[in-house]
Amino acid sequence: MDRTQTFAEWSNRFREKAVANGISPETVDRAFRGIVYDAEVVRRDRNQSEFTKTIWDYLDTAVSDARVNNGKTALAQYRHLLQRIEETYGVDKQVLLAIWGLESAYGAFRGNDKTVQSLATLAYDPRRSSFFEEQLMEALSILQSGDVSADRMRGSWAGAMGHTQFMPTSFRDHAVDFTGDGKRDIWSDDPSDALASTAAYLAHHGWTTGQPWGVEVALPKDFDYRLANRSIKKQPAAWGQMGILDTHGKPVKNHGLGSILLPAGGTGAAFMIFDNFEVIESYNTADAYVIGVGHLGDRIMGGNPVQAKWPRADRALTYKERTEMQQRLTLLGFDTQGIDGKIGPRTIDAVRAYQVANGLLPDGYPSLRLLDLLR
Repeated sequence: MDRTQTFAEWSNRFREKAVANGISPETVDRAFRGIVYDAEVVRRDRNQSEFTKTIWDYLDTAVSDARVNNGKTALAQYRHLLQRIEETYGVDKQVLLAIWGLESAYGAFRGNDKTVQSLATLAYDPRRSSFFEEQLMEALSILQSGDVSADRMRGSWAGAMGHTQFMPTSFRDHAVDFTGDGKRDIWSDDPSDALASTAAYLAHHGWTTGQPWGVEVALPKDFDYRLANRSIKKQPAAWGQMGILDTHGKPVKNHGLGSILLPAGGTGAAFMIFDNFEVIESYNTADAYVIGVGHLGDRIMGGNPVQAKWPRADRALTYKERTEMQQRLTLLGFDTQGIDGKIGPRTIDAVRAYQVANGLLPDGYPSLRLLDLLR
């Protein structure tokens, strides 16, 4: 069957469902006028890079000098707005600036894809149809509410919108009209509503005012790397008694319970992370993203670059190598609880268990050296 016709038939069925869900026929017709199946959107959705960036390669881009300097310029330009948002929602300005910087380069690249077309294409595609059908339905609700017109509702190829790239359901749950003009306009050149909406999102997820996402620390030579586990939390003073100090050799201030994170294993930087790390994680679950947001915000506010040296001679494992590592660990009795090529907490736990069993540094780091040992 012709694929375009199949998409057209799907669109007609979705129109009926939207109307049954309270979307007016006029809103649906305006939204779908000229909408076609976008093969490029599906191609980009399917395309997974063979290599995943190392944390240092990611940070080189995410926290580049240009992005830091542009963030300082944005801070100077919007300081009063950011202060008002901070006072209203209790969310520190540097995290808003950093998310803004990473998501759209401070509004310079918000995306120009038609949101309804992107979401309709992804809802029609079978890979994650239920998720994107819900997003599409919410996009139509936004149009019906009058917050934005269909021609202005544009964003990324995946349907994320505005300065801080909200998906429609995030807009539904957290968008606010901070300017008081009667519209929650995250698409405007004025970033007020978008930044305030992001603050509302983070506040809803439990942001603690004044608490850092994390602090770079130096570990003692006798550190037990099995303690570098997100589930092990101690007060900074307790970590300090074990010799874990900040990069100035001083105890970390009492920001609440913290855990030790080693994004590049025992040979890279170490961080003591706090509850706000998990709050940023609600925006994007990748550790690299969270560290990127946190560190960019610190740098914008005048903080130092990462002090420890990264193991830059290492390279990222390919998808094939990551799945091979999971397979080999599982076969040896160190179950990764799934072979999916994604290095998450369960795979890290399996790596650490293998390292402990074989007298290796138990830092949980899935390196190429470790894969060679498994081979």
